[in-house]
Amino acid sequence: MNLRDIKKDIEYVIGAFIDDCSLFSSVNNKADDEALGGLLDEAVNLYNDLKDKVNVKVEGTKGAYYASIRKELLEKTDELYAKLSEIVKKAGKTE
Repeated sequence: MNLRDIKKDIEYVIGAFIDDCSLFSSVNNKADDEALGGLLDEAVNLYNDLKDKVNVKVEGTKGAYYASIRKELLEKTDELYAKLSEIVKKAGKTE
């Protein structure tokens, strides 16, 4: 794994999450826009945090360091999707 690949992964995964939030908001009139806004803020903060970690000069094995960042990306994005799922369920119940 190299720096370019991990940067692309961060862009793609978080970008896909933001797209999913935007799609849900535009399709569902009963979407909780305040909660979605909070999720988007979390996603942007995660993006900035991971980009900062990626841009740090690493001593030693870079592959292991980038693998830990990828693991963090996937775990935290999974948490964001769980929160989005709860918002979707709540919006479905109000219909």
